[in-house]
Amino acid sequence: MFIQENILLGNKIIIETGLIANQSDGSVILKIGNTILLSTVVFGKEIKENSNFIPLTIDYREKFFAVGKIPGGFIKREGKPSDQEILTMRIVDRLIRPFLPKKLINEIQIIITLLSYDYKVLPDGLAGLASSAALLISGIPLKCPVSQIRLARINNKLIINPNINQIKESDINLIIGGSLKSIIMIDGEMKEITNNDFIKIIEFSHKAIRKLINFQIKFLKKVKKYINIKKINFFYLKLKNLILKKKIKYLIYYQIYKIIKKYKKKKDRNKKFKFLLNKIIYLFDNSNEYYIKKYFNYFKKKIIIKLIINENIRLDGRQPKDIRNIWGIINFLPGVHGSAIFTRGETQSLTTVTLGSSLDVNKIDNVVIEYNEKFYLHYNFHPFSTGEVKLITGISRREIGHGSLAKKSFKNIIPLNNPYTIRIVSDILESNGSSSMATVCAASLALMDAGIKIKNPVAGISMGLIKYKKKIKILYDILGEEDHYGDMDFKITRSIKGITACQMDIKNIKIGKISILKNILKHSKKGILNILNIMNNILSKPRKNIKSTSPILTLIKIPKQYIGIIIGSGGKTIQEIQSRTDTNIIITEKNNQGIIEIFGKKNNIDKAIKRIKNLIFIPKIGNIYKGKVISIKSFGVFIELSKGVEGLLHNSEINLNINIGDIIKVKYLGIDKNTGKINLSLKN
Repeated sequence: MFIQENILLGNKIIIETGLIANQSDGSVILKIGNTILLSTVVFGKEIKENSNFIPLTIDYREKFFAVGKIPGGFIKREGKPSDQEILTMRIVDRLIRPFLPKKLINEIQIIITLLSYDYKVLPDGLAGLASSAALLISGIPLKCPVSQIRLARINNKLIINPNINQIKESDINLIIGGSLKSIIMIDGEMKEITNNDFIKIIEFSHKAIRKLINFQIKFLKKVKKYINIKKINFFYLKLKNLILKKKIKYLIYYQIYKIIKKYKKKKDRNKKFKFLLNKIIYLFDNSNEYYIKKYFNYFKKKIIIKLIINENIRLDGRQPKDIRNIWGIINFLPGVHGSAIFTRGETQSLTTVTLGSSLDVNKIDNVVIEYNEKFYLHYNFHPFSTGEVKLITGISRREIGHGSLAKKSFKNIIPLNNPYTIRIVSDILESNGSSSMATVCAASLALMDAGIKIKNPVAGISMGLIKYKKKIKILYDILGEEDHYGDMDFKITRSIKGITACQMDIKNIKIGKISILKNILKHSKKGILNILNIMNNILSKPRKNIKSTSPILTLIKIPKQYIGIIIGSGGKTIQEIQSRTDTNIIITEKNNQGIIEIFGKKNNIDKAIKRIKNLIFIPKIGNIYKGKVISIKSFGVFIELSKGVEGLLHNSEINLNINIGDIIKVKYLGIDKNTGKINLSLKN
C-alpha cells in the first residue's frame, strides 16, 4: 500500500512508504525537490546479552549516481564512508539512541541512503527525520518521534534547511535535533555569536522540530489506517535476581564509596575497582560474572551520582564548578612550524601546526561537496592515553567526530587572507574526559606559536549535568566517567567575543529544556573565560613572524599573457626555476591575471622572483621603451616591447614612415579596458 504525507517548512517535504524496500521492518522515502533519501530499519533476531550499550547501528551512505557522477580512483565503486558520511551517522545516532529502551538487547540497524541530490538542500540535516519516520512505522518501541533540522543565519534572518551557498554566507551552521518537549542534540559552527543569540536560535529551531514531529504523527496515523503495525517482541536485559543484587550491594557498596573518597587519580582508582570486582567474581566461583559486572557498575554509578548531588564531591575531589589544573608549553617541538602541549588534569594533547602551499590542500570529492580545503585538523586518540592495549586498525568514528568539532572551532577564526594551507594534528597523550576540548586549547596555542594571525584565541570546555530525583548539578570540565554516568555532555568552544562551535548530547530526555541550556551556557562562558586567562599566560597573541624553520609563501600577480612564458614548453621553464631555487611554484589564473605562488625559504624565494622577473617584461605607464615593429595594419602598427608583449600604435599616433623590423621609441599608455590590448604612443 503506497502512502504519502507532506509538509511545507521552508521547502515542501514529502514522506512516502510502501513503494520500495518492503522486506525491511520499516522503510520510508523522504523527498525535498529532487533530493531523495531512503531510510530503512531492521531489528536483529539474535540478542547481545554482553553488550554494555544499546546495540544500535546507524549507516549513512551517499551514492555517486545521485548526482550523476562516477566515483574517482582506480576502483569505480563506493568504498569506505567519507568523513562527512561518518559525521552524519554520529549525528543521527545521538538523536535516536536516547529514545530507545535502555535495556534493549536486540540489534537495530538503520541505513539511510542518498539516492538523488539536486544541490538545493544538504541531505545530512534530513537524515534524522527520515530515520525517525522509518522507526515509527516499524513497530520498534521508540519512546516518541524525534526530528532534526539544519539552520543558517544570513543578515539576522534564520533559514531552515539552507543550501550550500546560503551556508557560505551565514554566520551559523547548526544541526539541531529534539522531541516535542526537549532539545536532544546540537552540532555546528558559529562566527563568535553571543549566548542570547544562541538561545534564540535554539528556540526558533524547536518550533520547527515540533512541526516536523507532528508531521510524522500525522503520517503514522495515515499508515495505521491501511497497515497493521505489529509491535515487535524485543528482548530486554532483566536484572531481577534480587538476592544476588543484595549480596553484591552488601559486599561492594561501602568499598566503592571508600575507593572514590580516597583515590583521586584515575589510574589508582581503576586499579582498586578492578581488584574489588575480580575479588567479588572469585567469591561467586565465576558464576553470574556478567550480572555481577552489571550490578557493580550499577552501584558505582549510584555512589558517584549521590556523592555529587549530596556532598558536592566529584571523582577527582573537585567541587562541581572547579576546573582541573591546567599547564601548557608552546614550541615544544622546535623543528615544527608550530606546537603546543595543553594539559588539563589527566587529559593531555600534543598539537602541531604544519604550513603548506596550495599543493597541500585537502581535496574533498564527495557526492554532495567538492572543494579544496585549506584548513584541516586531524585528531588521534592513542590507546596508551588510557593505559590500554588495543589493536590500531584505522581512524575511528569517534576520532573523526572529535577532529571535526575542533576544526569547526577555528574555521571562522583563521583569517581569510591567510595564504597558507594549514594542517593541525592533535595527538592525545593522556585522556580522562574532554580530550576534544583540550585539542581546541592546544590548537589555539599552536596556531599562535606558528605565527598565524587568528582573530582571537579559542578555548573549549565540556559541561556536564547530573539529575537525581528533583536535584540537578551542573559540572564544569567533566571527566570520562562523569560523561559516561551523567545525563549530558555539552562541548562548547568560544573566544572572548562569542561561541565558535558546540556539540551537545543528552541521555536523559527530560532535561533538554531551553531554561537548562541557557543556564549551562552561562556557566560555560565563565569556565571558558577562566581557561582563556590561563592560556594568555602561556601565549597571549600570535608571534609577529613565522619561525625560521617555517617556509615562506609569497604571491605575485602578473598579466595573464606572461603565464605561458613562465611555464615554458611542456613546463620546462618553471621546473628549472623550482629545481635551481629549491622552491615550489604554482601558477593559476584568476580575474584575468596570473597568480604566482612561491613556497620555500626566504633566500630561495628571492632567487625565484629574480628569475621570474628576468623572464617577463612588465612596463610602467608613462615610461618610454624601445620596441620592434612586427606588423602593419590599416588601423595601426603592432610593436613588440619584449618577448610575448605586444602593443598597438594607432594610426592617429603615427607621424613618420614605419617599416616592419624598425626599432622605435614608444610611450606605454596602459591596457585598454574594452579590448584588453596594450596602447602605445609616439608622443613623448
